[in-house]
Amino acid sequence: QVQLVESGGGLVQAGGSLRLSCARSGRTFSTYTMGWFRQAPGKEREFVAGISWSGSRTLYGDSVKGRFTISRDNAKNTVYLQMNSLKHEDTAVYYCASSSILATATRSYDMWGQGTQVTVSS
Repeated sequence: QVQLVESGGGLVQAGGSLRLSCARSGRTFSTYTMGWFRQAPGKEREFVAGISWSGSRTLYGDSVKGRFTISRDNAKNTVYLQMNSLKHEDTAVYYCASSSILATATRSYDMWGQGTQVTVSS
């Protein structure tokens, strides 16, 4: 059974950094676009970043540009989200997802992880 499993969330002070990881089981990881989304309480799920299957193209949400970096290691079936200069408003549950296209809409992604909590204290 193919799964996405996130890790690396936690509590960090404003201005700090965290790196999230998402491991995808299955042998076809390298053919999928991967994305990160987040959802804060009472808010809609928000696109954070996406990366093409080769890693040559990336997209970022406006609120994280210049602070977050998405990358992937196809040999390890893993996608990463390096988060720097964290702000209180980055607090959310972060989800990774896979898709056949590089897109920002949640409807474009058909497999989701269970999420990992990121809490940024101000």
